[in-house]
Amino acid sequence: MREYSLNLKGTPCPINFVRTKLKLDSMELNKFLEVILDDGEAVISVSKSIEEEGHEISSRIQNSDQSWTITIRKLI
Repeated sequence: MREYSLNLKGTPCPINFVRTKLKLDSMELNKFLEVILDDGEAVISVSKSIEEEGHEISSRIQNSDQSWTITIRKLI
């Protein structure tokens, strides 16, 4: 399902959201972006902000290193 990906582990808030948004802006509608984020504030704030922008979080998977992989479908 993954068509684009970003590894943002270790990236501070709100930079991880900005980088995710910029990547989504460069993508076509209905494409999927896989983003790897740190546990805690990063995954919570990016997920919430992306949904508020009008995109869909297709999946959230916690990785063995306690990071998260979220898959986003671009809707707008």
